[in-house]
Amino acid sequence: MASDPSTTPTDSTTSHAEFARVAREAVGQAAIVCRAVQARLDEMRAITKDDKSPVTIADFASQAVVANVLATRLGNNVVLVGEEGSAYLREPEHEPHLKAALEAAQLAWPEATEEDLLAAIDLGDAEPTGDNTYWTLDPIDGTKGFLRGQQYAIALAWLDHGVPSVGAMACPNLPISHDAPLDAIDAHGSIYLSVAGEGTLEAPLADASADATRIIRGDVAEGEPVSACMSVEKAHSSTDDTTRVMERVGPSREPARLDSQCKYAVVARGQADVYLRLPTRKGYVERIWDHAAGSLVATEAGCVVSDVSGMPLDFTHGKGLERNRGIVCAPPGVHERVIKAIKDLGLFG
Repeated sequence: MASDPSTTPTDSTTSHAEFARVAREAVGQAAIVCRAVQARLDEMRAITKDDKSPVTIADFASQAVVANVLATRLGNNVVLVGEEGSAYLREPEHEPHLKAALEAAQLAWPEATEEDLLAAIDLGDAEPTGDNTYWTLDPIDGTKGFLRGQQYAIALAWLDHGVPSVGAMACPNLPISHDAPLDAIDAHGSIYLSVAGEGTLEAPLADASADATRIIRGDVAEGEPVSACMSVEKAHSSTDDTTRVMERVGPSREPARLDSQCKYAVVARGQADVYLRLPTRKGYVERIWDHAAGSLVATEAGCVVSDVSGMPLDFTHGKGLERNRGIVCAPPGVHERVIKAIKDLGLFG
């Protein structure tokens, strides 16, 4: 599966529409695989003798399925920057993981062989540069949420010279109803599709033929209650600093707690007003696949996404957001107040 970034179409509206269609198919197929693995957590642990093995298996199977859809629909010139490589599965002691990953992938890719699976995973081993076009994928974003049987996402984005231009994000457990509690796992899930300059669409994940609805995020007037969207895992963001920032932003509503890039969608559709990911240690660098799709979903719905200094996310420096620290996602007025609060508190200066 050789890659030639120069042959990937980059600039026509037709290309963007086609990329969006293929991206939706890819994450939708991967979601079938991930749902099946999540439904069999205890069985997978027993097979591999490893408590964390279900998410490992789902990661590999999801990346292989996405890579196969991209290559089949767009050609082997696809450049994919993913989280996984096949070296782990090629080790003899991890044969149970390989067999389980293949079995999972075959739910969406029935004819796949072990070598097909390994080759597809390795398609995601490309290196990004700011002067070419490529896809980036997080095959399971929200590891702890996946293992708890809660929220996670399959997040795929196409970057045009370092700019997220097409994003597809499948959230298999996120209720399509904006009024439903976030911990009420939905049997159908949600999918988000964004094209730069064309908005964000939301649809039921389980029905590939369902009509999509455009979501538009309204702002929150100063003095109105605001709600933060926070990770369940406290290690992912400084919760003490988040509390201090939110106290300055305005009266608070109950925070929304969930894992993964689903947080971008929850803010975009109005169930929370701010997604804050404040640095917990010096030198930590966010990864591009953790934010490319989600940030586009939120931006195209009407939110502003930046780092804690108010700078736009810069995807032109390899696999990491080397020029940024932390994440702030909110509608424009709230975003402005959050950035001011961070500066007034002297955080990260």
